[in-house]
Amino acid sequence: MEQRGTRNGQGADVAGRMPVFRLGRFADQGDGGNREKFESLPDERQEAIVNAGVELFGRNDYKNASTDAIARKAGISKGLLFFYFKNKKEFYLYLMERLMDKMTDLVVDDGFYEIDDFFELMEYSAHKKKDVFEKMSPFMLDFSIRAFYPEHKDIKDTMDGWTQAQVDLMFSRFFKNVRFDRFRDDVSPRRVLDMLIWMADGYLHQQRCLKKPIDIDALMDEFAEWCAMLKAYAYKEEYR
Repeated sequence: MEQRGTRNGQGADVAGRMPVFRLGRFADQGDGGNREKFESLPDERQEAIVNAGVELFGRNDYKNASTDAIARKAGISKGLLFFYFKNKKEFYLYLMERLMDKMTDLVVDDGFYEIDDFFELMEYSAHKKKDVFEKMSPFMLDFSIRAFYPEHKDIKDTMDGWTQAQVDLMFSRFFKNVRFDRFRDDVSPRRVLDMLIWMADGYLHQQRCLKKPIDIDALMDEFAEWCAMLKAYAYKEEYR
């Protein structure tokens, strides 16, 4: 697990970097596991278990992702996996939190906070996320898409509610430097963010219905077109 710098009272670390924001946690994660003990393991042991979970949940839907196979892939016993995480659901939700934290760390960098244009920031973030998907586990994209479209009753309500909450937190925390005065007075920046999310959702849903693999380069091209289209609609004429 990444080592964090010591933070001062204002939230920035002692090296003067921007604070690392954490997105919301799952409210229904109860007691029973030993996550602290898991996070005290050597980095390579943690990564082996996390990567095994991401791979099996990425290859399979939630129901068919076997915890026996995850433990075997990680080189541990199933009993030890459930010592750290009380059940399959808790492990799954932990993986989602951990990957979102890592994504945030890698996307929200110094360059991120130098951008004050809404659409430039959206495209910058999209390309940084693409880089993360390509550099990390090859199963991370599949895991993330399955998490975005949960079907199993054990996680559906939790994931649906959590996903929407992340949008609210993201908008309030990560858009503070954006110049919203560039938007037309009758256009809500938050509504435009929702539109971009709906477009991406529709694209992914269509690809899934057609049983086509997600081409992340094609998705980036589409996203750039959506941003250009919405910028022409949402911005005041002098900022288009």
